[in-house]
This record gives sequence, C-alpha cells and structure tokens, in this order.
Amino acid sequence: MAGQRVEVDGGIMEGVSTGPEARPVALQPRLGRRVFLSDVLALLSHPHPWQGGQILRVSTALSCLLGLPLRVQKIRAGRSTPGLRPQHLSGLEMIRDLCDGQLEGAEIGSTEIMFTPEKIKGGVHTADTKTAGSVCLLMQVSMPCVLFAASPSELRLKGGTNAEMAPQIDYTAMVFKPIVEKFGFQFNCDIKMRGYYPKGGGEVIVRMSPVKQLNPINLTDRGSVTKIYGRAFVAGVLPFKVAKDMAAAAVRCIRKEIRDLYVNIQPVQEPKDQAFGNGNGIIIIAETSTGCLFAGSSLGKRGVNADKVGIEAAEMLLANLRHGGAVDEYLQDQLIIFMALACGVSRIKTGPVTLHTQTAIHFAEQLAKAKFSVKKSEDEDDASKDTYIIECQGIGMTNPYL
Repeated sequence: MAGQRVEVDGGIMEGVSTGPEARPVALQPRLGRRVFLSDVLALLSHPHPWQGGQILRVSTALSCLLGLPLRVQKIRAGRSTPGLRPQHLSGLEMIRDLCDGQLEGAEIGSTEIMFTPEKIKGGVHTADTKTAGSVCLLMQVSMPCVLFAASPSELRLKGGTNAEMAPQIDYTAMVFKPIVEKFGFQFNCDIKMRGYYPKGGGEVIVRMSPVKQLNPINLTDRGSVTKIYGRAFVAGVLPFKVAKDMAAAAVRCIRKEIRDLYVNIQPVQEPKDQAFGNGNGIIIIAETSTGCLFAGSSLGKRGVNADKVGIEAAEMLLANLRHGGAVDEYLQDQLIIFMALACGVSRIKTGPVTLHTQTAIHFAEQLAKAKFSVKKSEDEDDASKDTYIIECQGIGMTNPYL
C-alpha cells in the first residue's frame, strides 16, 4: 500500500464555495487539469491491512458523485494477495452500472483501474461478491451515490452479511441506519438471507429514494446510557447453547462495570430458510438519553469458545463507552462522506480518530474540497479522555435531477 497514488482527472470544480458562506451547488467538473494525490497520507507509508479497500470505496463513490474521472494505482500493492479481490470488484462494477460509467482494468488481481462516471440513475442494481465479501461494504460505496440519483433505487447485495473485517449487517441496521438517517433521508434494509465465512450466500435488499440535499448533523451530546441490548446468534449446525453462552458471558462482563442497567441480550437460532451455512456471533448496543448508539460485536471462529466471543464484544462496547464520544469507532469513518456532501456545518464527537476516518477525511478534502477540522474536545468532562470533535463544512451537494 505504500505510495498508492490516486490520480483524478478534472480536479477543478466550477462554482464550489467551501467557505463559511458555502452555498448549495450542483457540481459540474471542468476537465483539463490533473490532480496527483501522490503518497496518499504519510500514514500509508506503513501499510495497514484495511486501507486498500477503504481508499477504493471512498474515492470511487466521490468520483461517481462529482463526475470526476479516476485512476487508482498500486491497489493493495503491499499485500500477500495484491490487487482487487472479489468484494472490491463487485463494488466497482456496481458503481459503474449505477452511472453507466466506463471501468478499465477491473478484474481479480488487477492493481490499477480507470473509472469514468456518467449520470447516476435509479432502478434495480445487483452486486454479488460470490464469496463471503461483505454486503455492508458494498452498501458503503453505493449508498451515497444513489442518494443523488435521478429516481428511487433498489440495491440487491449478495455475499457475507456477518463477515470479519467489516460491519455486521446487524450493526448496519441497528446503529448505522438510525444515525445516518439524521442527514435527512431514509432507507429500507431487508435481510433476505444471512451468509457467513467462507461461502457467503447472504442477500440484503436496500431500497431508497433520492434527496435534493443532505442536512448537516450535530452529534456532540452523548447523554447517559439508558439501555443495553443485543442478539447472540447461531446458524446452521451450531448448537443453540453456543448463543446462550455468548450472551451470558457478555452480560457478566458488562455487569462488572455497569451494574444499574438491565442488559438484555437475546440468544437467537437463525431460521434454516434465512441463513446459508454455519456461523455464530454477537452484537451488543448501548443507547443513550440523547439517542446516541454504540456497539460491540464479535464473530465466532473455529476453536474459539463461546465465552471468549461474548466477552470480546462486551469489552469492545465498554471501550467505546469510556472515551466520551457520541459515536463509536466503527461509525465515525462511515459518516465522513455524508458530512462532506451535506449543506452546512456538521460536528461529531468521537474517541480516538481511526486510520479509516483519517483516510476518508483526506479523500473528502482532496476530491470533494470539503473542509474538515479535527480538534481535541475542550469539554471539562473530556479533560482526562481521548476525545475529539470532527467538524466539516460540507459542499452542499445538490441533486441535479430533482
């Protein structure tokens, strides 16, 4: 990944104001100038296993939205299996189809792609990783684009619903959805079939209508924790006792730190006709008095006992509650692109800013020309904590088709 370069054709944007008086603009790229984003982020000189896919997702979505031709080189160059993997390829192909764009170099193992977007259209679009590649990551790259489509969209996403190195579909439905809808849109997420490592086989249908503009958000008042709940699931041949053991271990772990709240984690046996293959995992949500949501989650692996899976999720949730932020570590980077596109100033309070978030901010600034600042929180309550305010002056993207 070191020195991955993103090269964008058409870096000059007409009529985009990103100062304090930023007005809503419909973006029209003016071709002719090239912007080289060489040695993307100093931190990328130390390859990180999650970065390659993230750079592709953020830059491709912004390219599609802004009408910017894009060339990405040295894709996952430092990895044991360099180049595009099936989940990256299916995401790129879906974005190409969403906008009738042109995509060159898109094949498994390719380390360079060229993408030229056209008009974003609605309708039914399918992406199938044909593996356990995450449907949630497919949703991450496509959702911002279809918000600015010409008509309503239905995205049929196939692959893994509860996969490693990605949000579980339960996180997307229970945490991401209610928070991201604060930007002023709604979507329906229908889990038709759950799919697990290694075969995938899951299917999720996302339906949403386009918007004229996104509203800015303010998520800086965490409030106090009022509810803790979740689900511990088993699917396929795994015994129900595994779900009960994960739930019980998680509850015991949380009780050591939070004694005054009832912790309601339901053990679930996924119905045979709604789950493909074998899997187990857990997600635990904490809800606050101001409507903030935090999560901890974990997936079972062969040879790892159920108690350990439950405790890992509980400890992740407790860590997310300790930092004093109003969003958890997995939500922060997913909100960046929406903050960049919104009309006005968005603010979110977070714990330590993740590498994924830094990457998303970098590309939103370079490609969309949004203005971000990341500052240590000055609240007295946060003095002893690693708490930050991420602020963004959005570009006020306007849907040209509405």
